[in-house]
Amino acid sequence: MERLRNYDILFSSLKLGVHSFKMSVEQPFFDLFDFKQEFKTPKVEVDVQINKHSSFLELEVKTEGVVILECDISGEEFEQTVKNEIKTLIKFGEIFDDTNEEILILPFGSHSVNVSQLIYECVLLSIPMKHVHPKYSEGYKDEHTDLLEKYGLSDEEGE
Repeated sequence: MERLRNYDILFSSLKLGVHSFKMSVEQPFFDLFDFKQEFKTPKVEVDVQINKHSSFLELEVKTEGVVILECDISGEEFEQTVKNEIKTLIKFGEIFDDTNEEILILPFGSHSVNVSQLIYECVLLSIPMKHVHPKYSEGYKDEHTDLLEKYGLSDEEGE
């Protein structure tokens, strides 16, 4: 069984400079979070880079892969490419503080950082708000698009 602890990166033993960590995440990873996902069958490659300085860390999480979405127009499932990156500065202080999305403060004496939440957010933020099967953006017409044109707002009405 997958656990969030599996996404701890031990930085205390790293030398100063850039270090890369690669991992893959699939459905068991997303099941660890209490959020109803709008996608299925995720297959995402993750590249985490830590640039260790003497008093702080630069953390970059890059995700790239695919998820299965349900089309908002037809209800048909399709494969959506997801790709995103998040950069975070890690500083050290008296207490843990993640209220600033660009700066993470770890307590003095910390030896590792857990990147699971950053991976999760990186994937979620790369999923488009509208789930439209690619065939519709290529001009495909069917009964769904006919109904949208008949009852939906035209470009002139929506402006």
